[in-house]
Amino acid sequence: MHPESLSAEHVSRPNQGEQAYQRIRRDILACRLLPGVIVTEPELMAGYGIGKSSCRIALTRLGHENFVVSRPRKGYQIAPVMVKDVEEIFTLRVQLEPLAARLAVGRVSIARLRELEAACRVRHPAPLPDQIDRFMDANKAFHLEIARASGNERLLHTLTGLLDEMSRLVALGFNAQGIKPEIKHDHNAMIAAFEDGDSKKAELIARRHIETFQSMTMEKVYASLSETGAPLPLLAGRFG
Repeated sequence: MHPESLSAEHVSRPNQGEQAYQRIRRDILACRLLPGVIVTEPELMAGYGIGKSSCRIALTRLGHENFVVSRPRKGYQIAPVMVKDVEEIFTLRVQLEPLAARLAVGRVSIARLRELEAACRVRHPAPLPDQIDRFMDANKAFHLEIARASGNERLLHTLTGLLDEMSRLVALGFNAQGIKPEIKHDHNAMIAAFEDGDSKKAELIARRHIETFQSMTMEKVYASLSETGAPLPLLAGRFG
């Protein structure tokens, strides 16, 4: 094999593995791959049209992030969702996001927040799971814009992980109940607090926003899960 071919192969394999990882990860977060189900390498390879090497790269990374768990002689289990997970995620969010809001006062781009807030409210003529995906992407971007403006990289990194896990909870609970999450006026109230340079108000609104969304989300997830974290049979798994 020519050196050029070796070089191209060396570059393409990691790229294919990265693409496979991103696609499978997104389907886990959207609950298209349901919590608790067992998948095998051949199933994933066929469903995503990927090779064994790319599949294993993806599964290794997803395992490091605790999104999949190896089950010897069976395959890989998509990490279950437990009621305990919901409570832990919100316990952290309600502490960290008000802090991020306070630190972001005077530093965050108001124009960018307005753009992201508008994106949260766009109505898409798409199936409900896709509508929820788009809402969660815009909502996540709004909250991470504030965290990024805080200037605290560890805070940003932690919230990024929490919001990814949050995506699974929302997809699981709201898809099963057949409704799309709705935000009221908290985002705009937070933007107004940033405009006024009022750190205390921004912090209080951020806390209220998380607590309100917590109540709404936990209600839906409780309706969808047992304490054992049994997978929900209402969303037909589909590869994408």
